[in-house]
Amino acid sequence: MTRYADIPQPVRSGIVVLDPATGTPQRVVVLQFNPDTLERSVAPQSAGDGGDAGGGGAGSGDRNEALRLKGPAQETWKFTAEIDATDQLEVAAPDGIHPQLAALEMLVQPTTAQLRAASELAKQGAIEISPIEMPLTLFTWGSKRVMPVRLTELSVNESAFDVNLNPIRASLSIGMKILTVSDLPAGHKGADLYMAHLAQKERLAAAARGGGVGRLGFAGIDTVTGRG
Repeated sequence: MTRYADIPQPVRSGIVVLDPATGTPQRVVVLQFNPDTLERSVAPQSAGDGGDAGGGGAGSGDRNEALRLKGPAQETWKFTAEIDATDQLEVAAPDGIHPQLAALEMLVQPTTAQLRAASELAKQGAIEISPIEMPLTLFTWGSKRVMPVRLTELSVNESAFDVNLNPIRASLSIGMKILTVSDLPAGHKGADLYMAHLAQKERLAAAARGGGVGRLGFAGIDTVTGRG
């Protein structure tokens, strides 16, 4: 007889909002369903990009910089998240999924208190007003992917409503940029979290099974380099 209590619960992906100064969690947004797919783009920051090196070739940039990197790769993620109040009928939802949508939208909105503070500074004749600093946002996809991010896209498609026109079902297209040490000031909590994320990648890469050049159709490394 199947014992449902013994079935392990799947780990959920989600977003953790931290105080950028102390690293204290302020809010946790757990995605109701794990996205079916993830679209990731990793672009290296090559030092040799830009400008023709001359010599009649088709290459660009300084030849001495061709294998050099200026910093961590720029990585972006895209996925679609689903929210459905009808899948949680045991939970009262007088506002539909408004609260869940609002929690995600506030990741890219300043608060009313921050806007009022900026307005007061403007009334006092402040010459320069610093841009509003948002909380530090972490995206988590299991224990091996915990990284600081900035949301770059949030597109909402509401597809069902209750009798009071509260949305009860929606799909969200979410895009985010991984924040690296190149994006954050030295000593920032997010920079430390990115370094931990990169160290995790290094450990995973070290665990990958290597192969020999024979699997590629070469007799040995000398055959590859032309020294044999």
